[in-house]
Amino acid sequence: MKNIKTTKRLITSALPYVNNIPHLGNLIQMLSADVFARFCRSRGYETMYVCGTDEYGTATETKALQDKKTPRELCDYYYKIHKEIYEWFNIAFDKFGRTSNEECTEITQSMFNDLDKNGFIKEHTSQQLFCPKCQMFLADRYVDGTCPKCGATDARGDQCDSCGTLLDPTQLLNPKCHTCGSTPEVRETKHLYIDLPSIAPKLEEWMKNASVEGKWAQNAIQMTRAWIRDGLNERAITRDLKWGIPVPKSGYENKVFYVWFNAPIGYMSITKQLEDELKSAGKKSFDWKKWWLPSESDEKFAEDDAKIELFQFIGKDNIPFHTVVFPCSEIGTGRDYTKLYHMSSTEFLNYEDGKFSKSKGVGVFGSDAKESGIPSDAWRFYIYYNRPENQDYQFTWKDFQEKYNKELIGNLGNLVNRTLLFINKNYGGKI
Repeated sequence: MKNIKTTKRLITSALPYVNNIPHLGNLIQMLSADVFARFCRSRGYETMYVCGTDEYGTATETKALQDKKTPRELCDYYYKIHKEIYEWFNIAFDKFGRTSNEECTEITQSMFNDLDKNGFIKEHTSQQLFCPKCQMFLADRYVDGTCPKCGATDARGDQCDSCGTLLDPTQLLNPKCHTCGSTPEVRETKHLYIDLPSIAPKLEEWMKNASVEGKWAQNAIQMTRAWIRDGLNERAITRDLKWGIPVPKSGYENKVFYVWFNAPIGYMSITKQLEDELKSAGKKSFDWKKWWLPSESDEKFAEDDAKIELFQFIGKDNIPFHTVVFPCSEIGTGRDYTKLYHMSSTEFLNYEDGKFSKSKGVGVFGSDAKESGIPSDAWRFYIYYNRPENQDYQFTWKDFQEKYNKELIGNLGNLVNRTLLFINKNYGGKI
């Protein structure tokens, strides 16, 4: 039997974008990870559960422009709302942090420098959309248009929400500048790419063992195998933006890192945030590398067979970034970072006859749940009961009412009542 005291469990849930109020679909991952973290602590595992708001990227810049705020003001405003909602849902994070911090900049730039030193960073001149009216290159979410695959007219420059296809802005049909609505033109620009094809053999070798040993969710295995089977491409990791982590390379002073390069690194930086905060407060602290880079940590394990198991809870649309891009970034550095052990990935939770959408304001948001007068445990129960593990699930108010009254109050309440009556009658009320 495994000695649980020598196994450390590092748990993360998908980082919610900070540019809006989270809805029930976003909360699935955080609540799922919360239940697992509580279980691990109760069983005696040394456990760390980290999450936080994803604050860089075009989504934040565009929302800040729309709300007439600076990106920092927008992030501060929504971070407070996010934190209050998750506290109301009683989610027991060890740390709920942010990616727009010094720690994330430091670790992201360090990993980039290691990748560059090892020859896994390439420079390419590419075609990119440029808005003559705004006088700027348009990063992915600055472009709206029609999806070339499914024909949806509300696709963005990085992804079509209707069919889930990852896109490049130049692939969109009838593209428009998100800021001013003008038709952009194609111009040349230079960007840096991570050389995924060169890292792919080591990724495959790692995945064959990790996906089996860690019992990944089936949709995670299938999607990752499809990416590898179709052949990995070099992936751009820089953007023509102002709000983001600066690129520490000559000639790229006016560019920042692509949010999906640095977002998973946010898990590491939030762990370091906790370390730094504890030290600043004069409290007992720890070395963040103990969790993410144990071979270089000042804190050594008490047992030789101690190991760290990384459990990640995400939605299916984020699978490739956690099973391909992030592990490739770790592998390419040549350093022994903690890599994914178990992937728990869900399908989508949809709303009534459509989809939840933060950008369109469709669905039940955390603030709605908080102000509904319905206890947070009722919402937690419903989300766990209908967790979309194998297929998409439809949230409806009618179903919520029926599950709440019948399954939670009726069946579970009846079980508790019968058990207490039995104990009082036969055992004097003592177990």
